Amino acid sequence: ERADFDLHLPVSIPDVSSSPSTEFPADWSIKTRLLFMSSQPFTWAEHLKAQEEAQGFAQHCRATSVNFPQSIQEPKLSTELRCAFQQSLIYWLHPSLPWLQLFPRIGADRKTAGKTSLWSCDETLQQVLMSEWSVSFTSLYNLLKAKLCPYFYVCTYQFTVLFRTAGLAGSDVITAVVSPTTRGLREAMRNEGIEFSLPLVEETRINSPETDKNTEDGEEQGVSDDESFSWLEEMGVQDEIKKPDAISVKLCKEKNEVQVDHKPESVALVKGTNTFMLLNFLINCKSLVAAAGPQAGLPPTLLSPVAFRGATMQTLKARSINVKTPVHSCYNDIFSLEITGPVMPHCLHTLTMLLKSAQRGAFSAVLYTHEPTAVFNTKIERILNKETMCKDLTKCGLHLKTLDQLIQLPTLGKSSIRLLEMRDYAYTWKS
Repeated sequence: ERADFDLHLPVSIPDVSSSPSTEFPADWSIKTRLLFMSSQPFTWAEHLKAQEEAQGFAQHCRATSVNFPQSIQEPKLSTELRCAFQQSLIYWLHPSLPWLQLFPRIGADRKTAGKTSLWSCDETLQQVLMSEWSVSFTSLYNLLKAKLCPYFYVCTYQFTVLFRTAGLAGSDVITAVVSPTTRGLREAMRNEGIEFSLPLVEETRINSPETDKNTEDGEEQGVSDDESFSWLEEMGVQDEIKKPDAISVKLCKEKNEVQVDHKPESVALVKGTNTFMLLNFLINCKSLVAAAGPQAGLPPTLLSPVAFRGATMQTLKARSINVKTPVHSCYNDIFSLEITGPVMPHCLHTLTMLLKSAQRGAFSAVLYTHEPTAVFNTKIERILNKETMCKDLTKCGLHLKTLDQLIQLPTLGKSSIRLLEMRDYAYTWKS
């Protein structure tokens, strides 16, 4: 499709905070919209022929990697480019209910208010939906474990989980990142024996050692009351100072934990075999599905770059937009391409590779982030040999250059890339 809008958006991105680089960092957040802008037209992305669309579907299903020269002279005439563009827009979804918005799920109630679901009062139908969902979820995890799926998202109405296969984001084991969390969710996970860390809370403690959380720190690090207060004995004043009892220590810890509830700082990191325990926990968790409201009885949304059992193939929506931007006393046309839908990390990277060649190394982009997922860029401690990781992941369905980006240790922290620009084949970005 093509549309004309007066968006008053600049061609170049001001105040970029990075130095020029041949690659931009992996961004594990889900984007809801991308707006690419360039001085070169995007006519190559318009009105794909039936054969080109079909070829794009086939290339995706066969995980065909397509490489392009640095610059394509006539992008509009390049069938390979148009097929690769179609290929890059595909993602896999469960459940598939065309009349409902299945992403984003957090904050979706106001958009679906007034819509009654067929299963909200039908317990048997709800059980069928959850049974099918459990099969799909387990299928995805098994693909992840076999390194045939690089990562996937579980989107509930309260929180989102990102599962990543071993080798991605600098980790040698499967990881799962949960955000946002609450004390109730964390307590339920602990009761199921799931070990996890709160990396941003721990980072705060390390950076602010002189806070009133010292007692909590001691308990988290496995230091007993006697060890924590041994210095009082050395001073001979142990009888004059009242030591906090176990209940006081627990109350202090709970108070500090509750303070991060629903916030990015509440992000929980699960590693290794604990991710399988998390899978079982989520399948059996009653509160995973809303009991009332517009999303009542609706299983969480599963999003994946590759096919899995029970999934349906979906495509992101793309349209070229003619943007008029003010220059002195007149308006200049700026060629734009808008992508909407759940844009996952691999898709963002693949699209930039295509644009690099088609737009001759010069374009800019505004990236709209699904905010609850920005914190998925939190750093993981372990770093692995890059060559070993790439070798093991070659069958996960991603382009090798995209894979090379996603194996890197996350560097964006709680933030995500908002603005991206390429000039002379070099990236700059701002988060």
